[in-house]
Formats: sequence, C-alpha cells, structure tokens
Amino acid sequence: MKTRPSIRHHLNDALLMSYAAGHLSEAFGLVVATHVTLCDECRARLESFEALGGAVIEAEDEAAISTEALARMMARLDVPVVSAPPKAARKTTLPAPVAAYVGGDLDAVKWRAVGGGVRQAILPTGRKATVRLLHIPAGQAVPDHGHRGTELTLVLRGAFRDATDRFGPGDLEIANEDLAHKPVAEAGEDCICLAATDAPLRFVGLMPRLLQPLFRI
Repeated sequence: MKTRPSIRHHLNDALLMSYAAGHLSEAFGLVVATHVTLCDECRARLESFEALGGAVIEAEDEAAISTEALARMMARLDVPVVSAPPKAARKTTLPAPVAAYVGGDLDAVKWRAVGGGVRQAILPTGRKATVRLLHIPAGQAVPDHGHRGTELTLVLRGAFRDATDRFGPGDLEIANEDLAHKPVAEAGEDCICLAATDAPLRFVGLMPRLLQPLFRI
C-alpha cells in the first residue's frame, strides 16, 4: 500500500479559513485544495473551520422567503434529472485537483521551456492570481528572486531546498515580500511543483527580468 509523504510544511490558519469561506482566488484555491488532498492534518483543520462556519450560519436569523419563490423551488424538485453514467476513474500520479485542470496525468501537461532546463505549464484560472506547474531538473536552481506579493509553492514530486529549509512531496512553502530565495532541486529526482502567485516575481538577474513578461512570471 502506498504511504502518504511525511509533510512538515503546512497551510496556515489564514489560508485555510479563507478557503473555507470561499474568499481565495481560483489559483490559490487550487493549491490549497491539492495540499489538503495530500495532508491529513490540514484536511482535519479545514473540516473544523468549515464546521465553525456552518455553526455561524445556523446562528443567524432566518430570512423571509416569498410564497412564490417557495412554490417555484418545490416545482423544480419534481423535474427529473438525467445524468450521464459515471466514467471509470483513471489512476494518475497527479493529485486529483491538478489532474482535473490538466485534463489527465503528467503526459497531458503542455510544458513550455523557460530556460536552464526548467519548464512550466500555466493552468487556466481567473485573473486575480496565476498558477503553474513547474518542472525543475534534479540539481538545477530556479533564478534568484524575491516577491511583490504572495507565492504558494507545493511540491508534488522530488524536493527542493532554499535558504529557509527543505521542501519534499506535499510540503508547502508560503513566500511573501520578506523572502528572497534561490530554490534548488535536490539531486537524484526532478522536482515538480504547483506554484501560485498574485503578483510578478522580483528577479535579481537581468536575463530573467527581460524574459519575465514573455513567461508571465
């Protein structure tokens, strides 16, 4: 039986509460949903926040509803719903939330080279933030950079290290404007990450800065 990865870096309460309340952007929400599928601890904490939110709603005063609205709702309940037969689940190495956006497994990802052997695939989400899959060859470094906003980086395969710590499968790094780093994929296995940003990165090198608009990073 396949065991879950040993996760050391988790979601904070602010992200979990925002996700439970439906306040996160689609890009950040995808990263949170993916981490929760991998992390039993964060999933349990999320369920607690959702239960708390439900209790708050139940404590609110009831809203009045018109007789016509109630009648329309009851009439719709009598309309039969025809649903397509469920498709057989396909096993993937990508977590289910990511596989749904990709439309399959890793072989369905439309990678684009961004230099130094690093590849990315930007996933289609709303405009408030951007989320991408990153493929970093073993031993390769991502260009030194800082942040103009928040960046969530979730490791799906392999591992990377930076000035703060090591991040392996299931680990989430939360970076903000105070962090400048140069992530390096560990030797032995390529690193695949899911990364979401709500503002452009602040690259140190000239070449990454020139290419930044082209690669939307």
